[in-house]
Amino acid sequence: MSDKPVYCVGDVDIHNIDNYKNYMEQVKPLVEKYGGEYLTRGGPMEALETDLWSPTRMVLLKFPNKQAAMDWMNSEEYQPVKKIRQDNSSGTMVILEGI
Repeated sequence: MSDKPVYCVGDVDIHNIDNYKNYMEQVKPLVEKYGGEYLTRGGPMEALETDLWSPTRMVLLKFPNKQAAMDWMNSEEYQPVKKIRQDNSSGTMVILEGI
């Protein structure tokens, strides 16, 4: 497995912001525990080209490598937090390797 950094890019459509706030509070320390950091978290954006999709709320995380990102995503402690996200939003998440 590569030691290159990876970026988790998420596009999230929040359906219940009150419940989703619980996710936002709980996820950050877990991301950091696995070496990740938030680079942006739903900040202002401007979609320049939208032929394939129109983004809703973008989140960008950086992890030191793919293994760290997958360890976070698959960790036992993240599963109940992930369920909060899935129950209160819909979205797309991809991991891409950095340089």
